[in-house]
Amino acid sequence: MNHFITLNDLPQLDTAVAAAIAMKKNPYGAEDLGRRKTLGMLFFNPSLRTRLSTQKAAQQLGIKTMVMNFSNEAWALEFEDGTQMSGLRSEHVKEAAQVVSQYCDMVAIRAFASLSDKKNDEAEIVLNSFAKYASIPVINMESATAHPLQALADAITITVHQKKKRPKVVLTWAPHPKALPHAVGNSFTRMMHRMDADFVIAQPKGQELNPEITKDTPLFYNQEEALEGADFVYTKNWCSYSDYGKILTTASDWMLTPEKMKLTNDAKFMHCLPIRRNIVVADGVLDHPNSLVIEQANNRTFAAQVVLHNFLNNG
Repeated sequence: MNHFITLNDLPQLDTAVAAAIAMKKNPYGAEDLGRRKTLGMLFFNPSLRTRLSTQKAAQQLGIKTMVMNFSNEAWALEFEDGTQMSGLRSEHVKEAAQVVSQYCDMVAIRAFASLSDKKNDEAEIVLNSFAKYASIPVINMESATAHPLQALADAITITVHQKKKRPKVVLTWAPHPKALPHAVGNSFTRMMHRMDADFVIAQPKGQELNPEITKDTPLFYNQEEALEGADFVYTKNWCSYSDYGKILTTASDWMLTPEKMKLTNDAKFMHCLPIRRNIVVADGVLDHPNSLVIEQANNRTFAAQVVLHNFLNNG
């Protein structure tokens, strides 16, 4: 594993999940492994769970961290090759990535989608540019199209709580007042394709994710029908892919409620957070004992820790 940019970079998902669960029981078991190693963390967008959980994971492995917020602490970066830099961007990623490589042993980056240019977002210019010019491993802390650390944490959460070999897992779209990217939905879908589960996606017409990612996943346009017999329900908003970046509907009737959860097999509720109460999900679902959202957030630490551990083991 040279970089961790998508979940596909992780060779064995089940092995990584098992290792993360073991680390959760003994968080400081490899505390000396990262001694005198440094993780650089570059944020082009805000973060709470990703920043703190990744720092915590590094600390538990003995790794020091350096954090920079590009929104207000760094020179604006240019990513296009061959450009005459006469505008506001003062530094090219070609130099920046090489400089960071001298200061750090690994670099983790968070850079959201613009939601205005599908081709540009899918090119993952920020992550791929650093991977191209850096001489150290690049770790994705959420990019334009992927959030693999979240998906790995979700896999840990499902594995710990599943009561049968092949659970039914529903990923359902939810309303939201603003357009949101596909990163979580994409990575959760990729993760579920690698787990033994009856996985379905529910969304209104026009809100489908990238068909190259969903592939042959059963798609439902009736939320209640999709929820029937579910063991896990993962709720998330995402904007339209076909009409990229647009909110085609607010569809408040897609909010997850306690009444809808009665259609499930006493399902566990999941969400990556942050979440808008009584817009995405009703209080009665979020505050129910079956809600796993706080445990999911805790598992983010061990998802990051197992990735960092792999890089340290590989030198």
